[in-house]
Amino acid sequence: MHPVRLSAFTDRRRLLYRLSPFFEAAGVKVFRESSSAEAQLKPDAGAAPAGRRNLGPLAKLVPYLRPYGWAIAGAVVALTVAAGTVLGLGQGLRVLVDQGFAGGNPAVLDHALLVLFGVIALMAAATYGRFYLVSWLGERVVADLRRAVYDHVLTLSPGFFETTKTGEILSRLTTDTTLLQVVIGSSASVALRNGLLFLGGTVMLLVTSTKLTVLVFLVVPLVVVPILVFGRQVRKLSRDSQDRVADVGTQVDETLSAIRTVQAFTHEPLERQRFAGRVEAAFETAIRRVRVRAVMTVVVIVLVFGAVGIILWLGGHDVVAGRVTPGQLSAFVIYAVVVAGSVGAISEVIGDLQRAAGATERLFDLLAIAPEIKPPAHPLPLPQPSRGAVAFEAVRFHYPSRPDAAALEDFSLAVAPGETVALVGPSGAGKSTVFQLLLRFYDPQAGGITLDGVDIRNADPAEVRRRIGLVSQEPVIFSADAWTNIRYGRPEASDDEVRAAAEAAHAVEFLERLPEGFDSFLGERGVRLSGGQRQRIAIARAILRNPPVLLLDEATSALDAESERVVQEALEGLMKHRTTLIIAHRLATVLEADRIAVIDRGTVVATGRHGDLIRQDGLYARLAALQFDTRQPGAAGI
Repeated sequence: MHPVRLSAFTDRRRLLYRLSPFFEAAGVKVFRESSSAEAQLKPDAGAAPAGRRNLGPLAKLVPYLRPYGWAIAGAVVALTVAAGTVLGLGQGLRVLVDQGFAGGNPAVLDHALLVLFGVIALMAAATYGRFYLVSWLGERVVADLRRAVYDHVLTLSPGFFETTKTGEILSRLTTDTTLLQVVIGSSASVALRNGLLFLGGTVMLLVTSTKLTVLVFLVVPLVVVPILVFGRQVRKLSRDSQDRVADVGTQVDETLSAIRTVQAFTHEPLERQRFAGRVEAAFETAIRRVRVRAVMTVVVIVLVFGAVGIILWLGGHDVVAGRVTPGQLSAFVIYAVVVAGSVGAISEVIGDLQRAAGATERLFDLLAIAPEIKPPAHPLPLPQPSRGAVAFEAVRFHYPSRPDAAALEDFSLAVAPGETVALVGPSGAGKSTVFQLLLRFYDPQAGGITLDGVDIRNADPAEVRRRIGLVSQEPVIFSADAWTNIRYGRPEASDDEVRAAAEAAHAVEFLERLPEGFDSFLGERGVRLSGGQRQRIAIARAILRNPPVLLLDEATSALDAESERVVQEALEGLMKHRTTLIIAHRLATVLEADRIAVIDRGTVVATGRHGDLIRQDGLYARLAALQFDTRQPGAAGI
C-alpha cells in the first residue's frame, strides 16, 4: 500500500472508531458490512450474494479450523456431555415420578437428590469446557483470518486501491471478522448443541412413546414452513439494511476526510441533513427486518408450544386410561420441550449463520484477488553493488481507472549512475507516473524499465524498492516517536545510525527541543511538526535507507523560504554520489541539475541544461518565462 494512502486510511479509521459509540448508540454501525460499489470485491453488485442464500461459504473456514482440531474435538466432547446430561434429566424425572412419588419411597427421593447434584456438577464442567474451547477457537480463527486478509491486502498494488474504497476493506477487517468471531465462538456452538439436543430428544421421544412422537412430528411442517417463508424476507431485509448502513459509512468517511472543506464552505447544516436522512433510512430498514424476525419468532413459539399443549392433553388421556405412566408422560413433556426449544434456537441461529456465510464470502472474495504486481517465478538478481542506472524505453502506460487516457506514451529516458535529472512539465504531463512505474506500483502496457540493466518486471519488486528512496511533497509521518519514524527507512538501524541520519537531515535541533526529544510522540500525521520539520524527518528516513536511487517529488514546493533553504541543504547532502530524479514545478530548484527532461502529454519533448533549453525556445522556455517574469503572477500554478 502506498504510504500516503496508508496514512489516510489509518487516520480515517481511527477517527471513525473513536466516534463509533455515538453512532451505534443511535442504531447505526459506522463500519459497513457490505458495499455495492466495488466491482473487484463484488462482481455483480445487483445480485444477492450466494452467502445470503446458503451456508456453503462457511466451508471456506475449514483450513483455518484444521490446525486446532484438538480444540474442536474437546468442544464436541463437552457439547455431547452437556447435551447428554440434559437428556438424562428426563429419564431421571421418569424414575422419580414412577418410583418415588407414585411408590411413596423416600429413599428414592434422597438418591435422586444426590444424582441430581452429580448431574449438575457434570453439566457445569462440560458447559465450562464447551464455552472456553469454543470461545478460544472463535478468537483464534478470527485472529488468523484477520492477519491473512491484512497480509494479503498489503500485497495488492495501488491500482486496486484506485477502484476500491478503503472503507470497504476496513469493513471486511472489522465488521465481517467480528461477525465470524461471534458465529464461531457462540452461534455455531449453539447450533451444534441444539442439533444434538434435537436428535437426542427425538430418540428419547420415540423410546418414551412412539404414538405421541408421531403426533409431534406431524406438527413439524407447520413450524418449518413459516421459518422458510419469513426467513426469506429476513434475508432480503438484512441485505437492504446492510446497504443502508453502507450509505451511512460512506457519508461519514467522505465528510470527515474532507472536514476542512465542509467547514470552509459552511456546509455543516447540509451534511447534518444528509446524514440524518441516511441514518433514518437505515433505521427504518432495520426496524422492518426486526419486525419480520419478531413475527417469525412469535409464530414459531405459538405453533411449537401450542402443539406441545395438544400433545400433553392427548398424553393426559393416555395416563388416565393406563396406557402411559405418569413418569413417562413427564419425561415425554421434558423431551418435547427440549426438542421444541432446540428447533426455536436453531431458527434463531440460522439468520446469524447466513450473515456469517455472507461475511465469509466477502472476506474470501478479497483474499481471492490476485495482486497485479508480484515477483516472477524465478526473479533475476539485481547487480551487487548497485550502480543506480535507470532507463525507460518506449514506455506506454494507462492507469487502471483511466484506461482511455495514456499517462505516458512512447516515453524514453536514460539516467546514468550518479546523475541528477529533473523532470519538468505542466500538471498532468506524467511526471509522477514516472516515479510510480519506477517503484513498480504499476507495470506499463508497452516498453520496459530497467534498473542496473535488469528489467524490473523480471526482478523481485521488494528488491527493486529497497534500492530506491522517496521524499514526497507531503511526507508521511506515522503516529509514533521520532525514532520509529526515521527508522522506517531501515528498521534494523541502531540508535546511533538514526541520530546520524537526523543530523545529516538537519533534524536534530528541533527534535531535541521537543519535550521528550527523540522519544516524543509526533502526533497523527506529524501534527506537532511544521511542514519543513516533517520534510526533514522524511529526508532523514531516506538518508538512513541509503538508496542508490533517490526520488524527490516536489520536496520543497510547499515550504516557506527559510524552511526551503534548510531542507535544500539537507537534500544536497542526500543527493551526493547517488542517482537522483527530481520532480519540481518551481524551476528555480532545478537549475543546478545535470540534466532537465521536459515532459508534455506523457512524452519527453526536450532534454538539456537550463541554458540550452531556454535557447531552444520551446515548452521549457515558456514555463521559465511564466515563472521568472514577475509580471506573470499566475505562474505559480505551473
